Amino acid sequence: MKPVLLLFFITVVTFSCKKDIALEQNIAKINTNIQIERFDTLFANVTSGKLPDLKTAYPFMFSEKYPDSFWLAKKADTLQVQLFNEVENAFSNFEDTENEIESLFNHLKYYFPEFNPPRIITTTNDVDFRNRVIVTDTIAVIALDSYLGSNHKFYGGIANFLTANLNKEQIVVDIANEYAKKYTYHPNRKTLLDEMIYFGKLLYFKDIMIPFKTEASRIGYTKDELDWVKANESYIWRYFISRELLFSTDSKLPSRFINPAPFSKFYLEEIDTKSPGRIGQYIGWQILKAYMKQNDVSLKDMLIKSTEEIFNNSKFKPRK
Repeated sequence: MKPVLLLFFITVVTFSCKKDIALEQNIAKINTNIQIERFDTLFANVTSGKLPDLKTAYPFMFSEKYPDSFWLAKKADTLQVQLFNEVENAFSNFEDTENEIESLFNHLKYYFPEFNPPRIITTTNDVDFRNRVIVTDTIAVIALDSYLGSNHKFYGGIANFLTANLNKEQIVVDIANEYAKKYTYHPNRKTLLDEMIYFGKLLYFKDIMIPFKTEASRIGYTKDELDWVKANESYIWRYFISRELLFSTDSKLPSRFINPAPFSKFYLEEIDTKSPGRIGQYIGWQILKAYMKQNDVSLKDMLIKSTEEIFNNSKFKPRK
């Protein structure tokens, strides 16, 4: 690189870094100051005399079709007690996770001033890992028994590609993902490209809202998996183009390239077993990054743009 170009590059990078640092400092000053409500602990220690008070404080956590005797029996069940104990051991200190959630909420408040931080309530849900985070306008419920660590004994019957992210470091990522879905408008998802752009929006949203997490964490890959897709990005893109998959409405494509899976299905022996799942999401993410770099568009506006608008104006070129 020529000396003049090198100096220019260093100046741009330095300015960009200073700008990013200043932005993050301003966001940190918002200080949403959340409080974690440990419903799981309260329920684990509830007595028959205190149960009515707990139900009054958390009515949405108790179905009215069950009597008090049901909840007291559930609380005393041997397996439930074991579940409570494992959660307590894993989450005796919640400070780091609380700080990450607060940082996420600070970012949400900065980019969406109308955002009001919800009550944060932790619970257990019998390891229903597919519903480990539920977000509404007023509450966010986190099922801590789905974050005990990917190798935990409770997860023995679950596929490895699903347990890989069942750890406490992913809690804030999953919460950010739920908010990404709430703020993203993308109704027509008929083609593979539609799906790619939709999930690309979610991932770019997480880039902005949780910059303190690694890229691998944001997409739920290991570092090796992320390195693999980066190294093979050009090949993956050529595969999609050469087989005219982008605008295909084949209903099998999401299961091959979008949905959680142990690997992406190229139907090529030399690559399938090496690839991580959800490669279509990754490529959509790169298209969104290219679009935002090429266009002066706010985050809010991007989240409602159509597939055609984003793809046609991204000038996306894969890594070589």
